[in-house]
Amino acid sequence: EIFLRELISNASDALDKIRFIALTDQDALSATEELSIKIRVDRDNKVLHITDTGIGMTKDDLIKNLGTIAKSGTSDFLSKISDSNSLTEASDLIGQFGVGFYSAFLVADRVIVTSKHNSDDQYVWESDAESFSVAKDPRGNTLGRGTTVSLQLKEEAQDYLEHSTLRNLVKKYSQFINFSIYLWTSQEQEVEEPIDEAVDDKSDESTSENEEDVTVEEEEDSAKPKTKTVKKTVWDWELINSVKPIWTRKMSDVTDDEYNAFYKSISKETADPMAKIHFTAEGEVTFRSILFVPQTTPFDTFTNYGKGVDHIKMYVRRVFITDNFEDMMPKYLSFIRGVVDSDDLPLNVSRETLQQHKLLKVIKKKLVRKALDMIKKIDKESYDRFWKQYSTNIKLGVIEDTSNRTRLAKLLKFFSSHSDSEEIFLADYVERMKDKQDSIYFIAGTSMEEVENSPFVERLLKKGYEVLFLVEPVDEYCIQSLPEFEGKKFQNIAKEGLNIDTSEKAKERKEALDKELKPLTDWLKETALKDLIEKATVSERLTNSPCALVANQYGWSGNMDRIMKSQAYAKQGDASNQYYGSQKKTLEINAKHPLIKKLKAQIEADVDDEVAKDLAKVLYDTATLRSGFQVQDTQSFAQRIERMLRKSVNVDINETVEDEPEEEEAEAADITTGSNEEEDEVEVQADDKEDESETVAKEEL
Repeated sequence: EIFLRELISNASDALDKIRFIALTDQDALSATEELSIKIRVDRDNKVLHITDTGIGMTKDDLIKNLGTIAKSGTSDFLSKISDSNSLTEASDLIGQFGVGFYSAFLVADRVIVTSKHNSDDQYVWESDAESFSVAKDPRGNTLGRGTTVSLQLKEEAQDYLEHSTLRNLVKKYSQFINFSIYLWTSQEQEVEEPIDEAVDDKSDESTSENEEDVTVEEEEDSAKPKTKTVKKTVWDWELINSVKPIWTRKMSDVTDDEYNAFYKSISKETADPMAKIHFTAEGEVTFRSILFVPQTTPFDTFTNYGKGVDHIKMYVRRVFITDNFEDMMPKYLSFIRGVVDSDDLPLNVSRETLQQHKLLKVIKKKLVRKALDMIKKIDKESYDRFWKQYSTNIKLGVIEDTSNRTRLAKLLKFFSSHSDSEEIFLADYVERMKDKQDSIYFIAGTSMEEVENSPFVERLLKKGYEVLFLVEPVDEYCIQSLPEFEGKKFQNIAKEGLNIDTSEKAKERKEALDKELKPLTDWLKETALKDLIEKATVSERLTNSPCALVANQYGWSGNMDRIMKSQAYAKQGDASNQYYGSQKKTLEINAKHPLIKKLKAQIEADVDDEVAKDLAKVLYDTATLRSGFQVQDTQSFAQRIERMLRKSVNVDINETVEDEPEEEEAEAADITTGSNEEEDEVEVQADDKEDESETVAKEEL
């Protein structure tokens, strides 16, 4: 189907050339001032005609341009005007378009080109793809100026004789061509036709003799020719590219209604866009573009994440090229709709793949920057709606797009301990940071309730620090991809490295507690929780909880551990997962908690106390759960809880469940025997009935 796009594009080139020449030559448009492209179908002969009123071709042009594959007259045309004073329209001339004309032979057995140039007679070029001929048109000058391409369609290409097919192709590929495109079509119309006079005479004879009573006014009306309404097939030129490329106009000249209508035409959406940006980029490559943000995220955004999408339409000089660019927008911005139109991009011989990938990379880079600028400028009310729809996309962008990570970070929003009903920007957090606070504190979990009640936030909240609450699965990945924000590093408060108070007094107090509880921390590491923890330390982050399990800087937090283990495509025995998942944790204890004090007293009395060991392991298990990790040995955990419960309610640790009494077994046996006897009685009764039936049958016989 691209043949029509190619031929219309060539026609547009020819119109551009004559329009340019007309700027300095007043006689250039003397034959006709109309600049248009017309398509006409000849069903009887199975021929499709495409006519333009462009510059036309001389005999030499026909031989040189159409007789040689991959030869373009546009390239020569540009070289001729390069020495003269360049005008704005010169930049509109397209680059080297290759062999687009020859795509006509995809659908046609024979192609006839009739062309009239201002400086030559009208000539006819004819070819069957094997050879060609050029001859002077015996009909003379029928075109005035321009070119007609006539395609003798193949049997399998008869669909292109249908008006609906042609109309759809023009709207798909060429609706934004600079020049009007017409299709010769027919429609039923009601027209007035005069009535046959003979019929009138007969009707006059049958009129009454009271004709003299008719008023003078009626006599005057009767003098007018009588007509009747009939339906007729009327043929006319239909304009089929009425939508003009608004991206070529100044932004100030385009109304919101025009933007909205254009967005709906390219996106097939019914709602207006949430945001838009209209710009012209200049530099290594010049292009115009309009980008839109839809009101709602497409339903298949993450189902097809990473696959090619058709949301950005690429035009070269208003000619649609493709919307199947996987790299035109990064994956996380796949929801962006829009158009890109460049005059600088040449095409390869098939016109399907762009030759200069370097220029595409430049365009992509600028498109991403402009898209992020557009999002950044969304007003607060609209941004809340945007964030609800596209927050995951922006977070994935932080992970994937290293070059734009800083820009994307400014768009991030999270809940926090100071704002649990409305998400805040990172800039808002930094602005509220305490003096001497050098880190942005965050904690990740499955819900607001979980993170608000986490043991890791206790002391921070008590001291008035703000903590970001990350409750979406992608949040922790996102923050881990950010080395810093506005000079402030991020600190996961579920990991080692948290320093809340760095004063000298705090250090002295910490050293004293470490020394005091060293026997307990050593006992936990070397005896009670041997092989379970990396070490035990006195905590700075706990106030109400007895202990917490803290990951090291290179290990997984409880939230990340849960996410990684639940991955549907995670490979069993993956070396990377095993490394991070097997990192031992640090048990931090609260020196002021009653249970820790009791445990300390017990081991001071007896380091081999089994109750103390059980208490230590139960504390470890509960800390594992409260810190977001999974208990590995659930059977032992359940047994320890049961032992603790027995002791708490004074049940002997060795007391077992009573066996069922023998009487119950005997009763069960009796019940079984009784049921067997009942079954026997039923069988006997059944046999008796069968005997009775047999006797009756014999008697009847």
